[in-house]
Amino acid sequence: MDLDDTPQQAEYRTKVRGWLAEHAGQAPAQRRAGAVGDGEEEQRYSAARRAWQGTLAQAGLAGVTWPEAYGGRGLGPIEQVIVNQEIAAAGVPGILDAIGVGMLGPTIIAHGSEEQKERYLGPMLHGEEVWCQLFSEPAAGSDLAAVQARATQQPDGSWTLNGQKVWTTNAQFASFGLLLARTDPDVAKHKGLTMFIVPMDAAGVTVRGLRQISGEAEFNEVFFDDVKLAADAVVGGVGAGWGTALTTLMFERVTIGLGGEGLGYNSDRFAGPIAADDEARRDPAVRHRLGEIASDLLSVRFTGYRTLTALQRGQIPGPEAGLAKVTIVNAAIAAGELIADVIGPDALADGGEWSYLISFLPGLKSAGGTEEILRNTVGERVLGLPPEPRLDKGIPFSELRAKEGSKA
Repeated sequence: MDLDDTPQQAEYRTKVRGWLAEHAGQAPAQRRAGAVGDGEEEQRYSAARRAWQGTLAQAGLAGVTWPEAYGGRGLGPIEQVIVNQEIAAAGVPGILDAIGVGMLGPTIIAHGSEEQKERYLGPMLHGEEVWCQLFSEPAAGSDLAAVQARATQQPDGSWTLNGQKVWTTNAQFASFGLLLARTDPDVAKHKGLTMFIVPMDAAGVTVRGLRQISGEAEFNEVFFDDVKLAADAVVGGVGAGWGTALTTLMFERVTIGLGGEGLGYNSDRFAGPIAADDEARRDPAVRHRLGEIASDLLSVRFTGYRTLTALQRGQIPGPEAGLAKVTIVNAAIAAGELIADVIGPDALADGGEWSYLISFLPGLKSAGGTEEILRNTVGERVLGLPPEPRLDKGIPFSELRAKEGSKA
């Protein structure tokens, strides 16, 4: 595999680098991960990041792979990686709404009506309207098809939504959410689902922040009490929600599978504090542990290159990309433990770089699917191992709920 830029890619990289050098002064200051501010400070920071996203979009550096008809540049994933690399090298923030532009926008492009594309994609791309992903629930995380939020169609074609979502990023300042709800409980759980666009300021929507051990409230729980949705809020067709959700999850898989360096999880970062300690630097056990961590993170980087190759060839990345998430998180947790062993209690000092990483990472083990679920998926769909026993296959969801209730 030739990892060097082609002449065309090198030219594109130079153009991106030049634009960033010229406009870096317009970018808001980078905020340390885990920094917690009051409500007004959060609003100011969000507004600055949204404005910067609009500037990036105007320059063609947001939605790089989106079709030109919807404001993108119609380029490939390699060009998107080049943009990400150059933004990181310039030390400026990327787009604020990575979930919307990276996952939900492509879903609307693939499954939405022309009216939905016309209404929502432009404001999303330019940061004028931030989006959130309303999938997970208290009883439906890795088993997403078990969602219980329900949408009931009214005689006039509109819908009434009730239920709860959890672990929702950006819900506190989102304008819209893409929500998966159950619309037919009398069919198997994967078949009775529908995707909806939900205005987050609609009557009956309540957003509550979930304070993490790190001190921030990056995630939220969201409640829906008799929320009214118009008939045209459906994305992808009634009952077709599972297929629509798989598109979102595929783009999420690509994002994770391209590596953890965008999260700052790279061996150079972790090697710094160890190299600064003479005793640790000379300790063979410490060096061995760091070597294992670096090897895992490098393997994720090159697995990401394989994902890029597949995308360039028009292929859809498979479930094996889920192992990238497992490897990134486990390697970063191991790195945090190593740094804590080297630095000592100071690594856990309140407000420090490492205290945030060490406290944040355990929760990330569940994001995007638990390790157990991802390993099962890879075992079944990639390695061809026998599947886990499934007692719910082909059984209407309403009967499954009835059985669970009888056990209680």
